[in-house]
Amino acid sequence: MSAAYPFSAIVGLADLRLALVLNAVSPAVGGVLVRGEKGTAKSTMVRALAGQLPEVAVVPGCRFSCDPDAPDPHCPDGPHDAAIGGSARAARLVELPVGASEDRLAGSLDIERALTEGVKAYEPGLLAAAHRGVLYVDEVNLLHDHLVDLLLDAAAMGTSHVEREGVSVRHAARFLLVGTMNPEEGELRPQLLDRFGLTVEVAASREPRERAEVVRRRLAYEADPDAFAARWAGEDAELAERILRARTALAHVVLPDAELERIARVCASFEVDGMRADLVTARTSIALAAWHGRTEVTAQDVRRAALLALPHRRRRNPFDAPGLDEELLDEALRDPDEPEPEPEPEPEPEGDGPDDGGPDGGGSPPSDADGPDGSNGSDGSGNATQAPKSTEAAPGSTPGTEDASVEGAPAPSGTGREQAAVAAAEPYRTRLFSVPGVGQGAAGRRSRARTASGRTTGAQVAAGRVTRLHVAATVRAAALHQKARGRTGAGLVLRRADLREAVREGREGNLVLFVVDASGSMAARKRMSAVKGAVLSLLLDAYQRRDKVGLVTFRGADAALVLPPTSSVEIGAARLAALPTGGRTPVGAGLLRAHETLRVERLRDPLRRALVVVVTDGRATGGRDALGESRRAARLLAATGVASLVVDCESGPVRLGLAARLAGDLGAPVVTLQELAADGLAGLVRDVRSVA
Repeated sequence: MSAAYPFSAIVGLADLRLALVLNAVSPAVGGVLVRGEKGTAKSTMVRALAGQLPEVAVVPGCRFSCDPDAPDPHCPDGPHDAAIGGSARAARLVELPVGASEDRLAGSLDIERALTEGVKAYEPGLLAAAHRGVLYVDEVNLLHDHLVDLLLDAAAMGTSHVEREGVSVRHAARFLLVGTMNPEEGELRPQLLDRFGLTVEVAASREPRERAEVVRRRLAYEADPDAFAARWAGEDAELAERILRARTALAHVVLPDAELERIARVCASFEVDGMRADLVTARTSIALAAWHGRTEVTAQDVRRAALLALPHRRRRNPFDAPGLDEELLDEALRDPDEPEPEPEPEPEPEGDGPDDGGPDGGGSPPSDADGPDGSNGSDGSGNATQAPKSTEAAPGSTPGTEDASVEGAPAPSGTGREQAAVAAAEPYRTRLFSVPGVGQGAAGRRSRARTASGRTTGAQVAAGRVTRLHVAATVRAAALHQKARGRTGAGLVLRRADLREAVREGREGNLVLFVVDASGSMAARKRMSAVKGAVLSLLLDAYQRRDKVGLVTFRGADAALVLPPTSSVEIGAARLAALPTGGRTPVGAGLLRAHETLRVERLRDPLRRALVVVVTDGRATGGRDALGESRRAARLLAATGVASLVVDCESGPVRLGLAARLAGDLGAPVVTLQELAADGLAGLVRDVRSVA
């Protein structure tokens, strides 16, 4: 086996290096969440950490890594004899795959042997393997909810429980949790986010020399891993020794009351939830002091700890970017009786006028915003020039009246010119729209589905290994054969064929594909702010229900997939905020683009069902048969059986009802913008009907 990449050989990533080292010094800090773009050596550095951890003493032969000085009284391999002593081994780095099963994580009981032979056979999982070591989850934001729940329980209690039909096993599971993620693929649930003690944002260096050194070292490692590791062995050994010294000194570090109050003041100033932030910041400050060889925590330790412990705890909604304003942090760190620093005086202007260019400011030099010739967009006489107006128009129409072709409807003014993006209205809680039927997709919170967890709705003959035994159905199946099997005592005679597995129903996440009208008719009636607020509200609902989202917009002459299906609603919100409006209304092109997007997505994820949300006023323009094209595209989309919903954005005293007609072609319900809001009707569910 090739040698692991040395920890000391990794270039840059100082914050990540420090966060990992502090957790190695004090595992009580609570782990590290590493956020960053792909290809930034996140996984390489985490895997290299294992070589720097001090060895652990374990009971020989114990599958659960019990400490010989304090063995777990509930250990399934116990009780342990104190006379056996212990043996030392390297701390483990256990990796949890995103697609792991619940049994693989928590361990599994052999139900068949337990019922037929009376043997409690337990196979430990990854939580047992990670005890007293590191549990590493790559792409932790893509971890299924049921696995997240298990991790939360284990991290909170330090133990793992496995229960199957009255048979229970419990063992210790205390580990350093390290997760890496790419924010473009979606954010973490707030509960799991808070479980990480520290968070670090990483990005690739933009310095050419540093990038070249990264490549140089990586190529050298790939050419001869063992020689490369030997080259850095001395620095790695020195680092491991320093970690061990800091861990030993940890108990002697003092946290003065003044610094503890400073920590509490900082956490209160940033309005973080709960008290975990205070505890993590205090533990990190102590670990920092021990790492630097000090016996007392200083204000600089508190500041550095806050920068690592607080950014991910300040988010108030899924669209907030994590981060910490360092100016506000410095203000919160300042002692109450310390005078505020004097503001720096503003420099006096050097020119004679308000704009440094003479009394009337007319002599200002060209700036970066000026034209390439420094003319600043003027015609040479001081008058600003205007961009030429577009002369593109639909056949038979005049510029600015593209929407006049909709069945004699009057054309709103100004619809032919592109307008800048408008801000979205405030999001609100929406009603629940779900896909009809019962699916089998990834666990979520929107539509009914067959899932590994949930309420039991029936039983079926077990095809493979039984993990969800249906006791009543198993007993009924076995009862018919007791006489033939020669039963004489009180016990039930069971065979493998009698076992029945529970069929459970829960909720799945769907693909919510938004098809949004960004044409001039939307902007002309000043509706786009409300429309964006509605879509933003639906995006927030999709985040809470663990959906994937996609965004198709149509305007002008065509439609575009501005957000391919992703788990990141944050990117969807950003694309929506930057969306301009204007031009004609090619509804048909938008529906065809949605049809193609869903076709490709079915090949990638055939079990994930889709919900298409069309947001439009239904005014199809842009051609002689624009309305007919939109209706044909709607029927084509409906023929695939996809569930749809039409959000009617039409407003004003005169309404044409075109969105409702489009909904009829899609076989979909239609709601107005006002009807999207839950309005206190908690639990109201509207099943979206699709064409069979």
